[in-house]
Amino acid sequence: MSLIKQGSEAASTPDRDDGATRQTRPMRVGSFRWWFENRETGTITVAQAPNPPLLVAFAGILGARLADGGLADGFRWLGTAGIAWWAVDEIVRGVNPWRRVLGLGGVGWVVLRVLG
Repeated sequence: MSLIKQGSEAASTPDRDDGATRQTRPMRVGSFRWWFENRETGTITVAQAPNPPLLVAFAGILGARLADGGLADGFRWLGTAGIAWWAVDEIVRGVNPWRRVLGLGGVGWVVLRVLG
């Protein structure tokens, strides 16, 4: 689900007559559209509803805040594992370059968390 949808301008929307997404005009690398367009649907996608890896991460973070001692440490590791799972998934299957960059940021955060 895309939280930010593209407008209905005919010149910039993809053709969908045969179910396939085709560009009506080429995208330039570095343009807003290149960074944020969902390559599968043609909509602008900045953020999406939480998926299972993020739900695991949120559960770990919440559990760490509510628990004490060793249990809190276990929840922190669960949260870190959830973020790592999400980040790698975004790098591999992200729908646009912005989502892949978010995944790289997530991997960087996990590396700093594990080393620090």
